[in-house]
Amino acid sequence: MAQHTGLRPVAYHLLQPHLWRLQHESVARGVAIGTFWAFVIPLGQTFVAAAHCTWWRGNIPAAAVMTLLTNPLTFGFWLWLAYPVGNLFLGETFSAPDLPDSSWANSLQEVGGPVLLGMGIFGVGGGALAYVLVKLGWRLRVAVRRHRSNSGG
Repeated sequence: MAQHTGLRPVAYHLLQPHLWRLQHESVARGVAIGTFWAFVIPLGQTFVAAAHCTWWRGNIPAAAVMTLLTNPLTFGFWLWLAYPVGNLFLGETFSAPDLPDSSWANSLQEVGGPVLLGMGIFGVGGGALAYVLVKLGWRLRVAVRRHRSNSGG
């Protein structure tokens, strides 16, 4: 990576060992970062997540895997689900917009705000939930290993 001309300016940061090791804190951060960026931007999430992992000391492979939550096959579903969630938080009643009867610009304006809010909620909430679940899962795994070693099994 350090030899690639395009990556040479940032190679020092990307080659930090803590960004690639499986340590509970860096993995939890990487999972949270990847989950957040999976929902917040539709394209290039992996690159943005890797860049943020260097800043927040998160595990880059974990972040890259988590950005796959929203892939071309599932992104439509998440957008569809974000609309009623965004409407709920805006205090508006959910009603399916009449997309075919209006112009595309008017339709985008009508659904854009709730969808953006919903995806932001998924990003922040999903990132926080992912962080907590990784931390709890890691502790559970350690506790089970200790119990097995102490019980002789």
